[in-house]
Amino acid sequence: MDTSAYSMESLSRYLQEAARRNAGDADTEPQEGQHAELQAEAAAAIQQPESTRSIAALDAAWENAQQAFAEGRVVSGVVTGWNRGGLLVRWRELQGFVPASQLKEVPLFDDPEQRESTLSRWIGEELRLKVIELDRSRNRLVFSERATLWGPKDGDQVLAGIVPGEVRRGHVSNICDFGVFVDLGGVDGLIHLSELSWGRVSHPRDVLSIGEPVDVYVISIEKEARRIALSIKRLKPDPWSVVDQKYRPGEVLVATVTNVVAFGAFAQIEEGLEGLIHISEMSEVKVSHPSEVVQSGDRVQVRILRIDSASHRLGLSMRLMREEQGEQAPGPRVAAEGSAGEESRGEDGTQAAEGGGRPPLVY
Repeated sequence: MDTSAYSMESLSRYLQEAARRNAGDADTEPQEGQHAELQAEAAAAIQQPESTRSIAALDAAWENAQQAFAEGRVVSGVVTGWNRGGLLVRWRELQGFVPASQLKEVPLFDDPEQRESTLSRWIGEELRLKVIELDRSRNRLVFSERATLWGPKDGDQVLAGIVPGEVRRGHVSNICDFGVFVDLGGVDGLIHLSELSWGRVSHPRDVLSIGEPVDVYVISIEKEARRIALSIKRLKPDPWSVVDQKYRPGEVLVATVTNVVAFGAFAQIEEGLEGLIHISEMSEVKVSHPSEVVQSGDRVQVRILRIDSASHRLGLSMRLMREEQGEQAPGPRVAAEGSAGEESRGEDGTQAAEGGGRPPLVY
């Protein structure tokens, strides 16, 4: 929680108290070392507002917060500021924090400027909130606006009943760069980016959207921290565990190019199963770079050359498709006409006879 923003009221009260302590000695300059001491105390007054407040009032505020938390009671807080994670709110003598994911209408941010513009609109608004996390030793008080939609003990009931390995249904409550938060009915779980799919995922928003219902697999639970790790991909078997049963060398498939690199292109034959089309398997015509032949997103016909399920590797070829179709590739040939020698294919360790060319793209 961001504790760097406090009102000038705290500093004002500190200065008034300092003036009272020094009353009757106004004509006397501070002794050596007192300037540094006063500066340190002033800084502490800003950074630690509790030092200038009534300890009794603070004790009462924390006690009320604990009761509100235990009872699931709805309270009202005024938005006083924001940071990159959400809103700062004032409740009684305490400053709390509302994560952006805990707002009723979860905002989406495409860039820092949009984040600042969006969150600043809440300044001065009074929100109905529930306490969802409290730790006085860390000066941590976390609220949720979304939790007001739940029953008093809904989150606790979910935490008490949920177990690793089971499947639960929830709704997407927030999407960020590292994953997706899912509301399971009073408590959120996180699907990390790596647990969204067996395949390649550029950003979580490519897979899910806010408010969407989703079935999730429960990986682990930390009840005290109220953390639940979830997965979507584990609802399906690891495709590499069954690749030998589903596919065989020599099989012809349509694949989607997912990435183009200097030594070839990676193509996906199904979610989670990517193979390498080495540059030498793209055409018998000399290719300076694979991007001359394919681009990401292209759908191409390929033949499986090799399957190595243990190492999660597939060797694919576009050349052999052209050869079987008896088509002649345009442009100069790599070897003399009629040559039938074989050459190493490098990265995936496969070999193929020369001849043929680039197969047509399939859209």
